[in-house]
Amino acid sequence: MTKTNGEEPKTGGRMERFQQGVRKRTLLAKKKVQNITKEDVKSYLFRNAFVLLTVTAVIVGTILGFTLRPYRMSYREVKYFSFPGELLMRMLQMLVLPLIISSLVTGMAALDSKASGKMGMRAVVYYMTTTIIAVVIGIIIVIIIHPGKGTKENMHREGKIVRVTAADAFLDLIRNMFPPNLVEACFKQFKTNYEKRSFKVPIQANETLVGAVINNVSEAMETLTRITEELVPVPGSVNGVNALGLVVFSMCFGFVIGNMKEQGQALREFFDSLNEAIMRLVAVIMCITATAASIGAAGIPQAGLVTMVIVLTSVGLPTDDITLIIAVDWFLDRLRTTTNVLGDSLGAGIVEHLSRHELKNRDVEMGNSVIEENEMKKPYQLIAQDSETEKPIDSETKM
Repeated sequence: MTKTNGEEPKTGGRMERFQQGVRKRTLLAKKKVQNITKEDVKSYLFRNAFVLLTVTAVIVGTILGFTLRPYRMSYREVKYFSFPGELLMRMLQMLVLPLIISSLVTGMAALDSKASGKMGMRAVVYYMTTTIIAVVIGIIIVIIIHPGKGTKENMHREGKIVRVTAADAFLDLIRNMFPPNLVEACFKQFKTNYEKRSFKVPIQANETLVGAVINNVSEAMETLTRITEELVPVPGSVNGVNALGLVVFSMCFGFVIGNMKEQGQALREFFDSLNEAIMRLVAVIMCITATAASIGAAGIPQAGLVTMVIVLTSVGLPTDDITLIIAVDWFLDRLRTTTNVLGDSLGAGIVEHLSRHELKNRDVEMGNSVIEENEMKKPYQLIAQDSETEKPIDSETKM
């Protein structure tokens, strides 16, 4: 009985505290609501303009899609509706080239030369491992669920499909990493083409009467050959930004600028300013398109969207259907951000745990350097203090 009597006031006290907390929060909420002004509403709408416009565009686009579906519009009429989204893709593709160069040069220039040691290698191994795991999971899920299967069966794209072997595709990737002309890499990339060529192949004679006759005839008429046709890989090019070559060049260029220290400070500031200006331009383009289109072809200026355009452009895939992803990218980006922050936090903790000895040694070195600097400053203060204290003593002795 005593235990139950002792537990009742504890539970009652907890409930009272909870009720008091709820009352305080409701009172604070009422005060905030009463103190809201028109300027607060305007500032809130201005801060969240991208999200509100995107949600509005998704809703309007969904409504238009369901209402216009029974009319069975032609392909040309559908292209008219997708014209604002096409403008968005063209503007983003225009910004891909300067964005790749400026962002990579800025990032590599900011790295310290000591970052390529053990800690840097551990971080690279961690991110490569997690990326490979994510890619494998994505490929398995795509093979299982077959996304996009059965859509657009009646709509055919112009152009013939060229089959490329896996070896040639892999070699093309390596070739594109080292472009012979940097200016040409801005609008062209290497791609292996195939041509039919004829070859003369000598006929092998059999050990028969016919073979003996053929041997005698071939000796008299030099050789008897057979013409065969074969697909031969030849060097070629396709229109498109060679993003892979620009990435390699920008990383090397940024790493060199970072090692130049004071001499490369001007270039670092230039590319940093260029990167910031391009990102602001992306935000302006997205805002204008979201306001004008309102058919689900706009999104929030996130890095994932630009990265998607860069990847599709670099591998030569069409970017026409990316507008369907942009319509829901504003929501998916929140989930991606949460996952990325969690992964980066775990990566930082793992690298810190594995590199604790290096970090301790670096802290000791930093502490010793600080102590040396303080000791170098102390003699000046002591000399000044001695001179000040000695003056009154001399004056007293003279008296």
